[in-house]
Amino acid sequence: MRIALVVPPFIAVPPKHYGGTELFVAELAEGLRAEGHHPVVYTVGESTVDCEIRWRRPRGVWPIESALESSLEDLDHASWACKDAAADCDILHLNNAPGLTFSRFVATPMVYTLHHPREHSLSSYYAGFPEVHFAAISHSQARAERRAGAVVIHHGLRLDRYRVAEGRRDYLCFVGRIAPIKGPHTAIEVARLAGLPLKIAGEIQPQFRPYWEREVRPYLGGDIEYVGEVDLQAKNDLFAGARALLFPIGWEEPFGLVMIEAMACGVPVLAFDRGSVPEVVANGVSGWLCADAAEMARRARAPEITTAACRAYAERRFNSRRMVERYLSLYRRAAEASLLWTKPKRTGGLQLAS
Repeated sequence: MRIALVVPPFIAVPPKHYGGTELFVAELAEGLRAEGHHPVVYTVGESTVDCEIRWRRPRGVWPIESALESSLEDLDHASWACKDAAADCDILHLNNAPGLTFSRFVATPMVYTLHHPREHSLSSYYAGFPEVHFAAISHSQARAERRAGAVVIHHGLRLDRYRVAEGRRDYLCFVGRIAPIKGPHTAIEVARLAGLPLKIAGEIQPQFRPYWEREVRPYLGGDIEYVGEVDLQAKNDLFAGARALLFPIGWEEPFGLVMIEAMACGVPVLAFDRGSVPEVVANGVSGWLCADAAEMARRARAPEITTAACRAYAERRFNSRRMVERYLSLYRRAAEASLLWTKPKRTGGLQLAS
């Protein structure tokens, strides 16, 4: 089966630093290829995902500098990708909202993964495409979206890219966008209450520069350190000495891939019980669900969860093969519903109905 995977034209697949959607698509594409299918990723030219890529823009530009310019660029990219994919792909899997419009003009069955928390304008927009098959990335997101028929498929990772290190785990860490909803300011509060060092990693986007200057930067120094953005190798190194990942979110998190990454490295996750968190973190097994900063600090001092338990839980629940199998099932469902395709008699891809 040939599957077109369309992402916005701003960040490489996989991302060098920030880019949850792009990491998801990289894992899905390589997983599909491993299962004998032919993914085609519509992205930017600097992408290094191990499959066929198609692109018009050689490099991504991130963070976005102009909302209008980026919206037009995304629409242009999506229209080109949908037209191109319709010529030789069996399934069109979109990961950017503008592409949905083109379901009215191409016959190729479409799947769309929801990557954002519910917004009224987006929900109203989605309602105009009943023929598209939607995938939510958590039950929490699906409940909020209230979209009938949306299939919940949790993200998964190739866990052999993450290592469980031996040795001392002396500090706490925060990995995520430096933004109020992600809670780095709360992570600082937790670390100070716990009396433990904290390493902060993540992107500072221009729109959140005032927040950084007001709520984070003044508290750096001594045991509170900002280490910048981290790639996969640096993330492994950071988790190697961490006793816990702090995830003190202030919003309804749709998923949170960094929680899986931490658990894959044997690091328990201490998180506020919001959004997808209780679906990702098993309380007392791979981390703790906390009510406030004080409880998070108490857990941070003595997580009482082994690295082996965290890793085993991630392997069992969030491996990429499990995710790939569920998306393949959704692709087949979309193809059958389109009335253009039928299942072949033998196990494998899809073929044109005769």
